Formats: sequence, structure tokens, C-alpha cells
Amino acid sequence: MTTSIEHLPTPGARRLAVRVTPDAMRQIRGGSPWLYDGSITSVSHSGAPGDLAVVFDEDRNFAAIGLWDPTSPIRLKVLHRGAPTQIDGGFWRTVLSTALDRRAGLVADDETTAYRIVHGENDGMPGLVVDRYDQTLVVKIYTPAWFPHLGQVLDALVDLLLPVRIVLRLSRGVANGESFGLSDGDTVFGPAPEGPVPFRERDLTMEADVVRGQKTGHFLDQRDNRALVRSMAEGASVLDVFSSTGGFSLAAAAGGAKSVHLIDQSAPALETAKQNLAHNHRLGEVRRCLVHATVGDAFQVLIELGKRGEQFDIVILDPPSFASNQAAVPRALAAYARLTRLGLAVVKPGGTLIQASCSSRVTNDEFVSTVLNAAASAGVDVHVTRRTGHAVDHPIGFEFGSYLKAVYLSVRSVSGALRTNPAR
Repeated sequence: MTTSIEHLPTPGARRLAVRVTPDAMRQIRGGSPWLYDGSITSVSHSGAPGDLAVVFDEDRNFAAIGLWDPTSPIRLKVLHRGAPTQIDGGFWRTVLSTALDRRAGLVADDETTAYRIVHGENDGMPGLVVDRYDQTLVVKIYTPAWFPHLGQVLDALVDLLLPVRIVLRLSRGVANGESFGLSDGDTVFGPAPEGPVPFRERDLTMEADVVRGQKTGHFLDQRDNRALVRSMAEGASVLDVFSSTGGFSLAAAAGGAKSVHLIDQSAPALETAKQNLAHNHRLGEVRRCLVHATVGDAFQVLIELGKRGEQFDIVILDPPSFASNQAAVPRALAAYARLTRLGLAVVKPGGTLIQASCSSRVTNDEFVSTVLNAAASAGVDVHVTRRTGHAVDHPIGFEFGSYLKAVYLSVRSVSGALRTNPAR
């Protein structure tokens, strides 16, 4: 059943007038989509989430316009800068059309029917994500500032993409606040899904729980890395750590892996992973691949595998973000280092360790240096064969828009000390 959006608010009739510090003005003109509360020197009046706010420069000229968000330290989400413009249905249609143009190759690819349409700030819509799973769109909002504009955004999505349905996902902070009769997982256009929705990724059939699954139902950002794993998996034994719904394991199996071992703390995610593998039994490679799944804490399971002396040709470490803020970065780097050592302890000499990070506050160089230093301290001789970043549907549109990075290590030799004490 479709949930009504008739109780959504509308933006305030009066636009807020905002003045900012010189440094904040430089950042806005440089493309930053964020204006923090500490950078605001004056505001004309109080506003509700989603009211439109205009930033004026020192000469009282228009500099930018954005969504006001009094619930967040990022007080203004910038939508447009330069010349004045009207924020209305036509504006959203233009922004969405530009985002689709960036993904033209994916849109035209019949073998891939799932991809990100709007990547938040990087596509000019800060705090909002739109993912496509074939004929189902999932809109996820991370700020209540989007509620007054949601109706116009949905109208534009329907006009441009003709979806069967649109499902709304709310971040935890938004779902815990005023949601105007809407709940996380509601269908706001078309018939509600009766279960997981099917889609294809490079001609592999998968499913996503768009109502209750993590994020929007699937981790679309690792598509390119999954394709690389598929290309190198023939005859390999593969360990897929933090496997979630099994995208890497399915890719490896389709590439001819002899076995895949999935590890995740979520039993429902592993059940979905098994379903994703089952959906592709038409492929002999997938039918012949031996599948084993372990529910448990990834660090602890890796320790146990290392103690038992189990080894794999390819080990994939794709953890969730370890750094929710800048203060957490040192702890995150320590966790990455520990994960590297545990992963290396179960890689065969001559095998490959693939380690990824989705922590935006950890830079690419910090991450790779941490991984290499951890390998060196463990006495493991490794060689970097590849470093990867964002796929085309997850563009980087501003200085801090990058978050995904992965490093591929060829393991030349592993010390006996690491084998006997993998938890060190």
C-alpha cells in the first residue's frame, strides 16, 4: 500500500537571509556544500527544517541558496551558488537530469539494472540519496530539511524514470524525529514490494531488501571491485569478510572460484547472500562453487581461522565505516591495522588480500599507509597491485566527497610468527 505524503510541510514563505565569515564565503565559492553553524555571523529570522536560506556576500549580493537545517551543526545544505535561481519542481528536474546524464553508460546497460542516481552532495542534493533497483527507486534522506521538498523530488523522479514504485528510507536521526506520518521503509509511490526486489549486476541476478535492508538494500558502490574479483577468482578459494548480502562471493563464484566462505554478524544478510547465489545456479561456475557461511564477529572469526591454520587464495575485507567523526580516526586506523594483520594470517603465499575502507574521514593515503605498515610490522612481504576508488555512479563533487578506497596486495610471504599468533 502506498503511504500518503499529503501531510508533508511546505517551505516557509520568507527566505532566510544569512551572513557568514570570510572563510566560510571562500569555501562556499570554492564548491563546499556545507555551511556550519559556527560560520554564520547573522541570520534574519528563525527557520524550520527545509526553509530556503540565501547567503549574501559582504556587498549584499547573492552568493548561494540552500536548505536550512536547525537540527544539525551543518546549518545550511547548499543547493546552488552564483546567480539567483528559483528552487521549485523545475529546479529538481534539472538537477536530476544532470545526475542521470553522468550515469548515461549505466542507464543504457541492460546487464546492470541497479545503480546510484543521486549521490547526495556530489550531485547537488546534500543529504539525499536515490538508488535504482531495476524498476524500484529507493530515496533515502539524512536530514529533515528534505521533507518540504520531497513531493517535488518524487514528481521529478516519476516523470524522468517512470518507476514502478518508490520506497522511502530514513536515516536513524530523521526517523526518530518528526516524519510527518512517514516511516522508514514506506512506499510513497506505486505498490509496496511484496518481498526483496530483483535486479541485475553485470548479468548476475541479485535481490535487495529495500524496506529493511542496510542502507538502501545493497552496497552498490563496490560494483567495480566485485567485477575485479570475478576476473581473478578462477580456481581460487575465497574468504569474504563483512560479506553482507554476498556481492563479492557471488562475483567470485561466477568467476570460477572453487569455494567461498562468507563471514558476517547478520544472519539475515547471510540468508540473502545464499539467495543471491541460488538465483544464479543457471551458471555452472556458481553451481560448482562450494559455499560456507559463518555468523559472527569478523575479528573473532578471523582469529579462529588463523589459529586453525586455514588459508585462502583471496581474502576480502570490506568493513563498515570505522570513523563516524574526526576524533575517531586514530581508533579507525588502529582497527584497519588489526584487520590487515588478521587477514594476512589467512592468505596463502602468492595469494591476494583486498582491503577496503568506506570511512570518509580517513584519507586514501592514510589508509594505504596503515595497511602497508601493518603488513611490514607483521613480517609479511606484500606488493600493491592495484588501488581503486569510486565508481561512476558515486562521483566526487567536492573536496570531502571521497570516501571509498580499496587496496589489492599480492602476498609474497608470511612469517611463521604471524601464523602462530594471528591476533597480535
